[in-house]
Formats: sequence, structure tokens, C-alpha cells
Amino acid sequence: MNFAKQLWRSTPALRGAFVLNYSPLRQMSAISIPLKPLEGVPPSAVELDKLYKRVELEMRGIDPAVLLSYSWFCIAAASHLGIEVTKSWTLRKAEKERHTLLRCVHIYKKHRVQYEIRTYFRFLHIQRLTGSTCDTYLEYIERNLPEGCALKVTKIECQHLPDHIKPPTEE
Repeated sequence: MNFAKQLWRSTPALRGAFVLNYSPLRQMSAISIPLKPLEGVPPSAVELDKLYKRVELEMRGIDPAVLLSYSWFCIAAASHLGIEVTKSWTLRKAEKERHTLLRCVHIYKKHRVQYEIRTYFRFLHIQRLTGSTCDTYLEYIERNLPEGCALKVTKIECQHLPDHIKPPTEE
């Protein structure tokens, strides 16, 4: 029995040969049922979900390998949720911040020590999201944010035209 379990786990080709085809179940799960309007609730009381044209993620960190791994994690999480990642890139050079201090505070001004802090950046652009999907995705990746990294999120929301602005009329 133990040998059978090991064989089952180690060879995906064998697994595919023995697994039954459940395509009718998959087809039924893809059937969409039309939504009926809520009875007794005015249409103005129903709150619509927000739509985001683009969500920009800016990741900062002190270790480029950790940032690369985290960006791969973010892209993998987006693909599992069916979110489209349009751009992913990094800056060529790190941002350097230098501080110069005296070795001895009292004397020997010519003896100085210089410290440097490097900050690496990675960027990710995600397009066409609903508010609930965006909130779920951002909460998931924020909970898995590694140490030494920071995340800045910028959301660009789609909105209706205000009532005082009217579309041009064709004459």
C-alpha cells in the first residue's frame, strides 16, 4: 500500500491515466445563473463594487534577491486569482544614501567613516480589477510581506462622469 502511494505521488503521468474525467462537473460549475433584482430594495440602496483601471505596486527593500522572490510570489498569487499582470520591472541601479561621520568626536577631523544604505525597487502593474478582488489580493500579499521590504499601493479607479458634465451632442 505504501509503495502505491509513493508511485501515485511521484509520477504525474500515471496519475493522469487513472483519474476519471470529470468534465460534466466542470461544465456545470461554469454555468452562470442570471441575477434577479432584489425585491423590495430600491436600486439606489444596492452598492456597486468599485472598478480599478490599474493598481500599481511599488516594492522597496534592502536585499534584491528577497525583492525578486517576493515579486514572483505576487505574480503567482495574481495568476491563481485570475488577475492580469501587465508590467513587472526593476530600476537598473539602487538608490544610495550616504552618511559621513567622524571616527572620534573630539579630535582628528580628517578621520571619517562613511556609511551607505542601498534601497532596491521593483514595480508591478495590475489592470482591470474589481474592488473585492483587489482587497482580497492586497490583503494576501501584505500578510506575506517579508522582513526588510515595504509595499506602496496606488489605485486608479474608474468613475462615472459627474452630472454637471454632459457629453457633446452631435449636430
